[in-house]
Amino acid sequence: MAAPCPLPATHELSTLHAKLQGLLRFLREALAISNAHTVDFYTESLWEQLVDLPPERVLAVLRRSAAETEARPSEARPLVEGEREAGITDFPKIFCETSQKLVSVEGFALAAKYYSIQNLGICTPFEQLLVALRGNQKQRTGENVKPDEFMNLKKSHEVQAMSEVISSVAEYCGIKQVIDLGSGKGYLSSFLSLKYGLKVYGIDSSNTNTHGAEERNRKLKKHWKVYHTRSKLDVNGLVLKMAKERKVQDGINCKADIEGDCDSSPANQEEKSTSDFLPDFSGSVISNIRKQMENLHVHSHQEDNLCFGNAFSLIDLLPINAIEPTSSCRIPKRKMSEANKERRKTTSRSNESNIYSPLTSFITADSDLNDIIKDLENCLMVGLHTCGDLASNTLRIFTSKSEIKGVCSVGCCYHLLSEEFENPPKVLDKAFKHQQVAYVTLRVIWEAECTQQKWGFPMSCYLKEERWCCGRNARMSACLALERVAVGRGLPTESLFYRAVLQDIIKDCYGITKCDQHVGKIYSKSSSFLDYVRKSLKKLGLDESKLPEKIIMDYYEKYKPRMNELEAFNMLKVVLAPCIETLILLDRLCYLKEQEDIAWSALVKLFDPVKSPRCYAVIALKKQQ
Repeated sequence: MAAPCPLPATHELSTLHAKLQGLLRFLREALAISNAHTVDFYTESLWEQLVDLPPERVLAVLRRSAAETEARPSEARPLVEGEREAGITDFPKIFCETSQKLVSVEGFALAAKYYSIQNLGICTPFEQLLVALRGNQKQRTGENVKPDEFMNLKKSHEVQAMSEVISSVAEYCGIKQVIDLGSGKGYLSSFLSLKYGLKVYGIDSSNTNTHGAEERNRKLKKHWKVYHTRSKLDVNGLVLKMAKERKVQDGINCKADIEGDCDSSPANQEEKSTSDFLPDFSGSVISNIRKQMENLHVHSHQEDNLCFGNAFSLIDLLPINAIEPTSSCRIPKRKMSEANKERRKTTSRSNESNIYSPLTSFITADSDLNDIIKDLENCLMVGLHTCGDLASNTLRIFTSKSEIKGVCSVGCCYHLLSEEFENPPKVLDKAFKHQQVAYVTLRVIWEAECTQQKWGFPMSCYLKEERWCCGRNARMSACLALERVAVGRGLPTESLFYRAVLQDIIKDCYGITKCDQHVGKIYSKSSSFLDYVRKSLKKLGLDESKLPEKIIMDYYEKYKPRMNELEAFNMLKVVLAPCIETLILLDRLCYLKEQEDIAWSALVKLFDPVKSPRCYAVIALKKQQ
């Protein structure tokens, strides 16, 4: 590898297993809360079933805990029983051993906080990684690029941070090709190509996204040229201003100096400084010009392939009339035009490799990249907010393909992950119900299917041996960690309350115990609870005319005093959400640690969670061959 500095030390696999062990011990008891669906809150009596505390106490404790976290976000509360080598050995009794109900909200909040990623101490600091990747090279300065002018603030923050680490990894590994999986609208791909001169293939399953990315990249290139031109004009304006302010020197001496320069031999010309060719400019003027050139092309060694960073000659930076050579050293216009054409051809050829190519393909763990990318070479594989199983498949492709030397993946949409040890597929359930096959045969078929399929979770051998299953509702609640909802503030309690009461109405009045249909965003379009119920029943295809207004409002009045139970229950789910996210990310990191050819792997917090809640990246590099 090019960089001499060693990468930051990370935890050994055994240490990660110890942390997983403690997390699983807590989740075995707490997962029932995450897997409970708020739609069934009243129909299933979830508060009485899972919590043995008054809702007022739960609300008070969790709000106080949230306030402490906001006041001291970088400090973790001290643990009650301390830490041992294998992690936490004992919290205050959180769940009742017989009823399995929650009995200590204080212990619950403490354990959930401890097992969040930021408090487990398993992340590698972003700045520390950048310093190691760059080695002794200085950080880039003088950039006049403002991506927030063509991206929203959230996307701009994500793209800048992720492209910085990707470009540093690429330079560290001596790589010029990048594959962006789930490239979507192509923001990251375009930025990597235009700013860092990388050859990027953006692969997305949506043909609409691919065509949109092509058009967006075209506009982005046009926008980029504006910055390029603006940079040159800024320097030209500076030189013109300084030229007007310079002292008028003796015309005879100036002419003699210029003629002397023109008559000198090529060898002597090479030894002369820039100031010798520009007698009309003072030393300070030339110095300022050099500074402007340096600001434009700082670290040209690292960025010699930038699309806007092709080296300019001094003539390019000076105004047209800054130098008036005599007829003896004037270059014919025809020859000058040919020289410019040749230079442009050279520039064009040098930038042919610095392109972004949007491609349409549905990627799985078994996808053959050679069929998609004909000129596949040593490359990096990246993904910004790769959805569901695509994040897991990104890591699997990385480990299986020798050309892929590094990976940087930020996942999202945990609720769309497929789970190996979740309930058997519905088609097999139906087959069993109709007694088409015996249960034992059904189980054999299902397990055989499981061994062949590449599941999104779990990935690591450790969790596979545990046969661990989160469940869809728990994975859905992990998205609450992604949104970083402030506990006790801004929760959509009323909309959830409306939906939970509606479910009880559907159960009692229509005899439907499970409703797979979604009501959607009717709450925001409703003027009252009555209006909400009417519109929801109509959307669900149920006869709303059979329910008089009084019956509907009786349900509302029945459950309104218990709305605080629903609010407190959702707070518990929000507090627990980061633990589910920790489990999923730790599983991916352990999977990489289990591979023999991986030299370095880590979790890195790339983004500010306030600007971008989905902020954790899995980054890994392979061993040198």
